[in-house]
Amino acid sequence: MISTNEFKTGVTISFEGNIYEVLEFQHVKPGKGGAFVQTKLKNLRTGANISYTFNAGIKIDTAEIKKVEMQYLYDMDDNAVFMDNETYDQIEIPKSTIKDELQYLIVGKSAQVRFYENEVLGVVLPDKVVLEVTDTPPGERGNSATNTMKSAILETGIEIRVPMFINNGDKIVVNTVTGKYDTRYKE
Repeated sequence: MISTNEFKTGVTISFEGNIYEVLEFQHVKPGKGGAFVQTKLKNLRTGANISYTFNAGIKIDTAEIKKVEMQYLYDMDDNAVFMDNETYDQIEIPKSTIKDELQYLIVGKSAQVRFYENEVLGVVLPDKVVLEVTDTPPGERGNSATNTMKSAILETGIEIRVPMFINNGDKIVVNTVTGKYDTRYKE
């Protein structure tokens, strides 16, 4: 149990039959009436964000979320198969549950899978990933001084905008939060 006065960003709670992560919180003490805590919560089962106001000082159940390092092995029908790097146990996660995350995952690479008890809640992506450009038109000469961008398809199939100087075979850093080009990858 945790008091609403102890909320911090990233705390996970069990509330009204769902599992939430606290994204934002603000303690409010109005001149009249009791104090309260305004929160922005992310439902870890559906991905939806909600705003909720709690009375200050009430107790809420915490949810113990476990993150396990797993290797993305392969796709099987409508599922993605992951293997625990320590126990070698394999699990199947429906692609529909992690369709946004799959845009940044490469078969054979590791990712963190989030669990609540025995329930798979999803895949946790790093803020940035390195992906190879597989298809992009050649850049035009003389366009490097401006911020002109062109389309590029990456090895996972996602299409993003990249600067004109990026070519097929280049590795780039992609921000998984915004889905945008960050920088050229330097080994």
